[in-house]
Amino acid sequence: MSSAEYLHVGRLVGTHGIRGEVRVLSDTDFPEVRFAPGNQLLLLHRDLSDPLPLTVEKCRTHKSAYLLKFHEWDNINEAEPYKGGKLVVLKSDLAPVDEDKGEFYFHQIIGCRVMTTDGDMLGTVKEILPYPANDVWVVRSEENGKEILIPYIEDIVKEVDTENGRIMIEWMEGLG
Repeated sequence: MSSAEYLHVGRLVGTHGIRGEVRVLSDTDFPEVRFAPGNQLLLLHRDLSDPLPLTVEKCRTHKSAYLLKFHEWDNINEAEPYKGGKLVVLKSDLAPVDEDKGEFYFHQIIGCRVMTTDGDMLGTVKEILPYPANDVWVVRSEENGKEILIPYIEDIVKEVDTENGRIMIEWMEGLG
């Protein structure tokens, strides 16, 4: 399978303790769903020829990371060789979102062109910064390469067309 068939949900950045727990940095919009006990993830690593299926046994937060315990690993020696690996799911395993209610996956938004309601092209969404109040979309200007931060709030984001890769915003003083 090619990497285009997967969605990255996390990066295995280290081990924790001696019982096989690993530190994972989340790359998913829904960590509480993806890392829930019983869910299966696939591990991609340079030392593996095929993805390694892993089943979440336990998950808890720890500082800025998640600590995951997989059924398949009982000690640090089983987990240690896979540091630096990527946790993925098949694209066919997408959790449902309601686009009509403004729910989108990061991969649907990143790469979209952003324009104002006045018709000015601002640039392309390069990154999404998740914050407790709302996400902030980082838009790189096509004109000068500068970054514009667009809060994903109803007053600003007026239309999202993921099919055509376009986002319409209402420009407000203070943006950019």
